[in-house]
Amino acid sequence: MSATHAPEQHEFRAETRQLLELMIHSLYSHKEIFLRELVSNASDALSKRRVELLTAGDADALPEFSIELEVDSEQRTLTIRDNGIGMSRDEVIENIGTIANSGTRRFLEQLNQSKSEDLPELIGQFGVGFYAAFMVADQVSLETRSASADKGVRWQSSGDGGYTLE
Repeated sequence: MSATHAPEQHEFRAETRQLLELMIHSLYSHKEIFLRELVSNASDALSKRRVELLTAGDADALPEFSIELEVDSEQRTLTIRDNGIGMSRDEVIENIGTIANSGTRRFLEQLNQSKSEDLPELIGQFGVGFYAAFMVADQVSLETRSASADKGVRWQSSGDGGYTLE
């Protein structure tokens, strides 16, 4: 993805920082759960794209949907790639730049009241699974392009309270 603009620096909202800290340090008891969460997100992106094409009457245009995992041992990276719906810049800010966009406060309240065995079920309800990647990564990068756009966007964060967009 070639950058045509300088990266923009953004700060997470205060309650977002609080939730991200919780995600990284205490929400999950098994770190490997991050992979399930990310593959689940990729699967959701495929489903959304499939529904979009079928709704538009483009059943003949259905691609062969896929999720690919690529491990680079030398660089110590894991890349998860899908050919799903993708996101626009505004959608990235809304969905990735704002943790648990529609339910952060409610999520924190329920988290404080729940027992540890209820956590996986709660996580799926509030859209916070993506941030489990910060439990195992020093930096997380998301490169995405809306299925209806020519240009993509790169979101990067080290989980320290902010992120960059380019």
